[in-house]
Amino acid sequence: MRRRTPLAGAAAAALVLLAQTLLAPGVTAQAESLLSAGKPTTTSSVEATGFGGELAVDGDPATRWASEEGVDPQWIAVDLGTAATITKVKLNWEAAYAKTYRIQGSADGRTWQDIKSVTGGDGAIDEHTGLNATARHVRVHGTARGTAYGYSLWELEIYGSRPGGGDTEPPSAPTGLTATATTTDSVTLGWTASADNVGVTEYEVLRDGAVAGTSASTSYTDTGLASGVEFGYTVRAKDAAGNVSAPSQVLKASTKPGGTGTVTIAIAGDIANPELFSTHQKTAAQIAKINPQYVLTVGDNQYHKGTIAEYLAHYDKTWGKFKSITKPTTGNHEWDDQLRGYKEYFGAIAYPQGLPYYSYDIGDFHFVAMDSNPIYGGGGSEQVTWLRQDLAKTTKSCVIGYWHHPRFNSGHAGDQKSIAPLWNELENVKADAVFTGHDHHYERTKPLDTSGHVTADGIRSVMVGIGGDHLYTDYKAREGVEKIFAKHGVVKLVLNGKSYSWEVIDTTGAVLDKAGPYTCR
Repeated sequence: MRRRTPLAGAAAAALVLLAQTLLAPGVTAQAESLLSAGKPTTTSSVEATGFGGELAVDGDPATRWASEEGVDPQWIAVDLGTAATITKVKLNWEAAYAKTYRIQGSADGRTWQDIKSVTGGDGAIDEHTGLNATARHVRVHGTARGTAYGYSLWELEIYGSRPGGGDTEPPSAPTGLTATATTTDSVTLGWTASADNVGVTEYEVLRDGAVAGTSASTSYTDTGLASGVEFGYTVRAKDAAGNVSAPSQVLKASTKPGGTGTVTIAIAGDIANPELFSTHQKTAAQIAKINPQYVLTVGDNQYHKGTIAEYLAHYDKTWGKFKSITKPTTGNHEWDDQLRGYKEYFGAIAYPQGLPYYSYDIGDFHFVAMDSNPIYGGGGSEQVTWLRQDLAKTTKSCVIGYWHHPRFNSGHAGDQKSIAPLWNELENVKADAVFTGHDHHYERTKPLDTSGHVTADGIRSVMVGIGGDHLYTDYKAREGVEKIFAKHGVVKLVLNGKSYSWEVIDTTGAVLDKAGPYTCR
């Protein structure tokens, strides 16, 4: 096995100086010990079941974490439980190693600072000594793969010392975790107290593996959740020295459904970017939890050109699991390949009536799925004629349209007059809502007329370009906007007779917006 030594000369001095900027005042050197063993991990992605991040800190050199293949960047992070002085990081790479990577530290797991940068890595064992940084979270962030595969570590070992004396004994794992109460948007948990040689200071409650909150007692209410969704909860105890217990047994608990006799639909657009695999992986995970009867996409399903190769390499591995219940629409990126990849991937699903625009009924609702790119470009008159004829034939009380380019938009693309023919046809039949994407943020408005002004008898405009691609934050709320933000997630649309409502659920399962119920007009 090869052993790497710290970089020499000016580069090493600069890196040590950078690492020292993380050192907290008053922290003094103590005996070096292994801090990462059995600690919670998070990862950018996982290649498959059996390659989770926890396997890189389990002390077993025969088990490993492995990321999604062929995608940069990727990372694995370890939560040490409390701030510690980091003195050494040892990496035991599998064959899929990092050629270029950074070791980073963070106080909160969100804002990261470099501790050490490595270029020209050649795998095997990397042992980085002489570090001097303080952090609770430590991350190995790979930016260039050494092989065509992904990133994989047999073991990630973080060494150093903790403030707070010599207590290194963690509390016992909490037991008896139960759900004592549930509502449509909350779950209340209770458990049996842990034991510790000194004393437990708090409990961390994890929802689906991520910390949802902390409690000083043996109960916790997790709020702001999606209705009718199952979550997996664990609890772990922490003492004053920062020692963290093993997690409790997993408890599956569900919020109550939002209504009875309903149809649930998941909606989003601007989804699968090859550089952001973990993001559309997370939005797909929320769809799985929603367990909808239908999935609607509002275009730019696959970046960058929407080719069949891109669809199979990315979209298919996440949102593709819902393909049989998906009713998609196109975006400008699908048109970069002249819809070839889009049509080949979705097959007849993409053009059920022989065209890339179509309609269908669900209960009292009539849906129209339009191909907005030709309209956006100033053409598509035959599509407008088709829409007018289709809407004239429906007998349904409720009408919802969806496509890619928004008519009214607070983002940098702004309002688009070229889309007016689609909006106006829907306004003529008193449609209820239009869902679009294109700009990568969420936005909902009060009912708007054909000029974009608020009216009591108009159409609600809803932008949902939050399915996985880079978010846009350069928006300024236009007239009528009721809610606007840039966070990844999906819309859970619920149809109930002649009324409808929706929730926006982010990648952690939290509800970012609730709208309705509204009665169809």
